[in-house]
Amino acid sequence: MNTYDVSFWSALDRLVAEANIVIDRPKGSNHPKYKAFIYPVDYGYLENTTSMDGGGIDVWRGTNGDVIDAIIVTVDLLKKDSEIKVLIGCSEEEKQLVLTTHNDNDSMKGIMIRRG
Repeated sequence: MNTYDVSFWSALDRLVAEANIVIDRPKGSNHPKYKAFIYPVDYGYLENTTSMDGGGIDVWRGTNGDVIDAIIVTVDLLKKDSEIKVLIGCSEEEKQLVLTTHNDNDSMKGIMIRRG
């Protein structure tokens, strides 16, 4: 890992550590606008942060503790924006479910960037 990689992940660790994680869409709940979409992992945001859409920075919270070891970078063609989604404590299976979620339609695409 180069210096920039270490600095990025350290900054992200700090951002998450200093924020309250709000899970407003628990695993198994439906998307408020797209009712057929069911969240495969707890989904929420970092309180008092800002993302491209004006809301808080999005997080997927898995069942493996508090380790941040990946992000997903998305491009949304409907909203015409791009965002990051922070994966916190996601198992490999949960990571794949989340990645599939961001690629399962024609309007949104995502790539996963893993720590290290």
